[in-house]
Parts: sequence; C-alpha cells; structure tokens
Amino acid sequence: MIDIHSHILPCVDDGPKSLAGSIAIVRRLISQGVTDIIATPHFVNETNFVSPKAQNQRVLAVVKRALEKEGININIFLGNEIYIDNNILELLKAKKISGLAGKRILLVELPLDEEYANYKDILMDLRDAGYAVILAHPERYAIIQKDIEIARELRRMGIFFQCNIGSILGKYGKGAKKTVKKLIKERMIFTFGSDIHHDSRTDYITLAKKKLLKYYTEKELHHLLVVNPGKIIGR
Repeated sequence: MIDIHSHILPCVDDGPKSLAGSIAIVRRLISQGVTDIIATPHFVNETNFVSPKAQNQRVLAVVKRALEKEGININIFLGNEIYIDNNILELLKAKKISGLAGKRILLVELPLDEEYANYKDILMDLRDAGYAVILAHPERYAIIQKDIEIARELRRMGIFFQCNIGSILGKYGKGAKKTVKKLIKERMIFTFGSDIHHDSRTDYITLAKKKLLKYYTEKELHHLLVVNPGKIIGR
C-alpha cells in the first residue's frame, strides 16, 4: 500500500507529539504492508495548524534520519492536507503549502459538518490553474452523507476521491461507513489512505483490506492501494 494521507510529523499538527511517536506510527504502517508514505500535515489558514513547507521539510528530515538510524527502510514524501480556503493559490505561490510529493497534486479537505459556501468554485479554480485535486475523505462530510449526488457532481468536475481505509470498518461512524460503501459501489474512489494520527493498537489497515475484498477483486484493490497512488510518487 502507498499511503498518500498521513499525519506522522512530530509536533506539527494533531499527530504524534514526539519523534518516538512518529517512529511508532511508521513501524505500525510498515507492519500492515505500507511501502511508501506521504506525510500530509494539516494546513488550516488563520489557525494554529499553519506550519510552513520549509519547517515541515526540516521536521521530515529529522524523522528520516531517525528512521535510518533505527534501520527502518521506507520512502516518505511531503505534502499537505489543505483546508479549503480562498487563498490556496496564493499560499502555493508563497511556498507555504505543498502538493503531494512536490507534484501539482493537492489533497484538499472540506468542513466535516457544514458546507463551505464556494467550495466548488475554489476546487475548479485549482483545476483551471493546472492542479489535480484529490478530496480527502469525502465519506466523512455531512453534505455528501446527506446527498451522494454531490459526490457524483464533484467526480464529473474531475475531482478525485481519497477515502480513509478505516471507514469501511466504521472507524469514523455509521454515516461514513454507509457513504464509503456507496462510493465503492459506484466506483468513485481513486485511492484509500490511512489518515493516521497516532499509533493505533489495532491493525485496522490489515482488517480493512480484508473487508474491502468483499467489494473489490484483488486486482482492483491493488490498483487502488498501489497503482493509483504510485502515479503520484512516480512509480
């Protein structure tokens, strides 16, 4: 599995609070078949979650050195989970935020419990500016849980979907579980991600992959977990 959505950088957002915590998360991901990780710290403009790209790069370098010292071999890239905002293009130009693995591919987050007034316009502006847009965990948004046609419209607009792999197990509630099944049924998902923040004591990724084989063939699931995200990191 190539994980394009994770919160593994220590003391950056709401992920691990120490370098040891970061290493524990990486060990847990590797044990469940993850071969490559994109670290995607939150960037929520005008909040405490505004760690700039340069700082994230320095923190990632520390994590990589620590992993190397521990003999842990895994590829880690940098990105952001970018909260929807009118100023995303300006933030990109100022190099405060990062596309996934340094590419013109953006992981964008919407509000979980409400509708952002002009989110469709913003997403299309990003597309028109030459960025591919991946919507983080669409199954968790109340507006999509209430009306699956919104997801269909976003796909028609060319927006890709990254669902959280734990949603199929009910990790994010009944609404997300029900909605991810709808997205699976209509084959709207581009890839799954862990959205991991802490070292879970349950191997939920392994359990989720087994559950997903009820809905996908092994070849289809491989495409979602390896082939599609591999395009982002240049595989």
